[in-house]
This record gives sequence, structure tokens and C-alpha cells, in this order.
Amino acid sequence: MTIASLLRRLFHRPVERPSPPPDDEGEEPEIPEVVELPIDGVLDLHAFHPKELSSLLPAYLSECRRLGILRVRIIHGKGQGIQQRRVHELLRRLPGVSGFALAPPEEGGWGATIALLVSGGPDPGPPGE
Repeated sequence: MTIASLLRRLFHRPVERPSPPPDDEGEEPEIPEVVELPIDGVLDLHAFHPKELSSLLPAYLSECRRLGILRVRIIHGKGQGIQQRRVHELLRRLPGVSGFALAPPEEGGWGATIALLVSGGPDPGPPGE
């Protein structure tokens, strides 16, 4: 599976919404079935199932590197710290990551992690490839 196809699968997700009320002419407005999430250096994991993390995070970071985004904020939430630990475990293993730390308070504090990515060169890809 290519990174592009993985990103398409992960970021072009069907959205289930209740039917909207009909407009003035009695027709129901059209609702897009796919919502595109931008790759802008901020990844909010609340929108994804935890099982997707091991494929999502490497693919997202790889795409950020390709786009020249070398500082990424990963929002994992505060909770009990389980998702944070999983994110940190993955970041430790990814060769395209030069370092990471909890975000400063104004960017989410212990509910988010800032990852710094390696610039230039070919993308090392997810571990194990």
C-alpha cells in the first residue's frame, strides 16, 4: 500500500450525519459524503480509532516531511495517558523524527506532543519497511 493510498483511506472518511431539514423548496440539501482533512502540521487523533494510530502517524508525518512541514503538533488528549504513550513509542521508532516533547501549555500541554522532523533526503517511511 502506498502512502498516498493510505492517506486517502484515512483522511477521506465517510461522515455519518443526521438528515438535514428540507430547504424552502422542499428539497433536502446535498451533504458531501467525504470530508477532506488538511495536512497542515496539526494531527488531532480524536477523529481516529486508536487501532489506526500505527499506520496513520507514520503516513501523516511522512506526508508532512514531503510538504516541508517539519514541526508537527499531535493532539492525543489528556485522559489517562495511554494514547500519549503510544504516540511517544511510535515517534521513538520513526527514523524521520529528530525529537519530540510535550507541547507548551498554549498548544495543549500534556494533551499534545510536538514532533520535529528530519529535513531533506528520501522519506525513511514507517518502521519495518
